[in-house]
Amino acid sequence: MTELLKDPVLLAVVMGATLPFLAMAVILIFTRHNPRLSSFISISAVTVSVCAALYLLYKLHAAGRPVQYQTEWLSSDTLVVPFGYLLDPLSLLMLAIVACISFLVQVYSIGYMAGDTGYSRYYAFQSLFAWAMMNMVIAPGMFQLFIFWELVGLASYLLIGFYYDKESASQAGKKAFVMTRLGDLGFFLGLIVLTLGFGNLGILDLNEAARTHQISQLLMTVSALLIFGGVIGKSAQFPLLTWLPDAMEGPTPVSALLHSATMVAAGVYMFSRIFPLFAASPDAMAMALAIGTATMLLSSTMAMVTYDIKQVWAYSTISQLGFMVMALAAGGYFAGVFHLTTHAGFKALLFLCSGIFIHEYHSNDMRLIGKGGGRRLMIPMACMTVGALALSGLPPFSGFFSKEAILGVLAAHPNKLWLAAGLLGALMTAYYSFRLIFFILFPRGGIETPHAHSQGHKHEAHAGGHGGLIFWAMAVPVMLLATLTLFLGFFQTSIEHFLTGNAGRLAAAAHGAAQEAGKAAHDGHGAGHYALLVFAVCMALGGLGWAWVEFGRKKAAQVGFLGRFPRVWDLFAERWYLDRLYRRFLDRGIYAGITSLLTRNDRRVIDGGIDGLCFFTVTGGRLFSFLQSGMLQYNLLVMIGGVGVVVLLFLV
Repeated sequence: MTELLKDPVLLAVVMGATLPFLAMAVILIFTRHNPRLSSFISISAVTVSVCAALYLLYKLHAAGRPVQYQTEWLSSDTLVVPFGYLLDPLSLLMLAIVACISFLVQVYSIGYMAGDTGYSRYYAFQSLFAWAMMNMVIAPGMFQLFIFWELVGLASYLLIGFYYDKESASQAGKKAFVMTRLGDLGFFLGLIVLTLGFGNLGILDLNEAARTHQISQLLMTVSALLIFGGVIGKSAQFPLLTWLPDAMEGPTPVSALLHSATMVAAGVYMFSRIFPLFAASPDAMAMALAIGTATMLLSSTMAMVTYDIKQVWAYSTISQLGFMVMALAAGGYFAGVFHLTTHAGFKALLFLCSGIFIHEYHSNDMRLIGKGGGRRLMIPMACMTVGALALSGLPPFSGFFSKEAILGVLAAHPNKLWLAAGLLGALMTAYYSFRLIFFILFPRGGIETPHAHSQGHKHEAHAGGHGGLIFWAMAVPVMLLATLTLFLGFFQTSIEHFLTGNAGRLAAAAHGAAQEAGKAAHDGHGAGHYALLVFAVCMALGGLGWAWVEFGRKKAAQVGFLGRFPRVWDLFAERWYLDRLYRRFLDRGIYAGITSLLTRNDRRVIDGGIDGLCFFTVTGGRLFSFLQSGMLQYNLLVMIGGVGVVVLLFLV
């Protein structure tokens, strides 16, 4: 305790990372029936976390080397597993992002969740998530990171299925839990392989060993490929991407927190956290690049046909996560982390703005919101437009700077196919983003869908009315995020120096090819990159103009070009039939195959064996019961007969 009080850095990290857990415990045990007090406790705890995170960022931004606190937790003859905290540029930046977004979402929820019967439970789960996520990002070892990684999954399950009495929400929570666990199985196997092959799961040790080639190439490739399974599950990459749109069944602030700003970014963060290990394996990087590209393109097509405002942003989240994976897999450490940072701000902004519309009109359908007068809500309309401009990669918003960094990395890659895919993704992103904006700004015509696979409406109605404190509790966080989105990109050079200079150089210089690609991207606006910058902006403007022609101008039918191709529309609306493939695999491969076999084994072998043993026991008991009738004559007769048999045996 004395050491804790003497070291302000340790005190800050302990308080910031522990208080949300204590808040959750207090709410669940003592204040469940007092909603106001519960929200006060939760917000107070996360406020301390924000202050601690910002203090640590200020205090250690020029530390020059990682600061690590750890103590022995589990030990054996050959392995020691520590528990503690790792404070380096990457973890400090992510800690600040998680704490700030958690704080803004909890403040916003005062208005959005007003009158909800599960108000205290909601804030308890929010505190659980904040605690798990913050401890995950500052873990010094992969085993500790994995534990809190799973706790983040638990918190997401509880928040996605918050409306547990609603069948769709309950199913969405289970789907998210199961699909992310599939990816986590690979993650865990990768940690086992590293433990057996290297014997040390410390993050700094792993990165140094990978950078200096102390780990065999085969071990690095196998472990990296397995660990990437965790990225696929948590960050909703192909083929495990269909759980994220369904996870929008949770309250909209949950969508902003878990599925756009922090939780799903955990996979990308983990990729960045052990970037040298991945970068040392060209095969793992190539596979990650292909998966990130496929994810980005597929999810963009899905966003072009949905009318659910939250699902549009959900698909865009998957797409942007694909962009981040592409950047990292192409060697752009800074580009991937920088886009993770900017995305956290503008995607939370988009979801929270959507929440105000949903709260006002009790519908997720962008057409109904538009026809109901959504454009009259000036603050969320203006702020959501700012978020859409950032998402589209248009200047001077933050998304422009981070997307240009990613495209610069892809341009430096020998295979220009990845750059072409990135530019196509930029075009589609602007198209589906402003399709939504124009539906709300310029409503007209009927609301019938062109085809049968249009999205239904979901309702998140809350008591408590609108306006006053409730409205401003939601509006102020939105305006703060819009301001951040407008100015964050101008700090690109400072953030780059912070991440890749000094202590961050270990990650950035992990691999020769990765370093060169990153350098080419970071040179930013050299002569060779001006043409790319202009072309990328033209692609984004082309997508915006395309959306204007089909949904914004006065004579627009607001159907879109895909409305003329029913089969393509159905393909995109059905998520490329991925869910149908999973259902068929479950029905025919699991339920009709493995499950049926196990059921027959249970009934015939296990139950049959037990039933046979019971029958033998009962029958044997009945037969032996005749040996004891209770009559003395029969007993004496048996005894004499037995003695006679013994005598005969001896005489013979």
